[in-house]
Amino acid sequence: MNLSRRARAEHIFEILDTESPPTITFLTQKDPFRLLISVILSAQTTDRQVNEVTKELFSRYSTPEALAAADIEEVKEIIRSTGYYNAKAKNIIETAQAIVNQHHSLVPYDMEKLVSLPGVGRKTANVILGQLADKPAIIVDTHFKRVVKRIGLTDTDTPDHIEREVAILLPPERQYRFSMIVNLHGRQVCHAKKPACNTCSIAPWCLSYPIQ
Repeated sequence: MNLSRRARAEHIFEILDTESPPTITFLTQKDPFRLLISVILSAQTTDRQVNEVTKELFSRYSTPEALAAADIEEVKEIIRSTGYYNAKAKNIIETAQAIVNQHHSLVPYDMEKLVSLPGVGRKTANVILGQLADKPAIIVDTHFKRVVKRIGLTDTDTPDHIEREVAILLPPERQYRFSMIVNLHGRQVCHAKKPACNTCSIAPWCLSYPIQ
């Protein structure tokens, strides 16, 4: 259908919102500090792997203070299976230290303060702001990026540009929910290699669907 991007986004939101569960989370940790560390660890790995690794990580280092004082070699061994463990271990320890020393052991709910933390980019910050602070948040990961490009809401590959382009299509109160329902759709239906187009509820609004 030849719709504007805004109209396309509105239609897709209504459809996916109806067929998606009311609450969508991919990482098991709910505590702000633990969720932040989990999202940092989730880069270039699966949420399942992060959920498994953080069981041991937080059993040993349950607070910002504990992780801030952790032995980096021990942390590396715990998180090794997530990949890039040298950089990730350094980042999560330094982030814990910054939270303790600069933010009174509390995760800040502010974009500028969040992205100043080691290993925290806009995607990670938006997870925290959307899930915990109920703030507008467009979370651009590989699943979200793939779907919004296929359905014609953006034609760029740069996450920051995708975030800005999609955000202007939706009212602030819908942005985080849109991020999650599109992400879930990418995981369950709009796969990278073999998307299930024939059973896709938003296929009529998809620029990549064969009938277009």
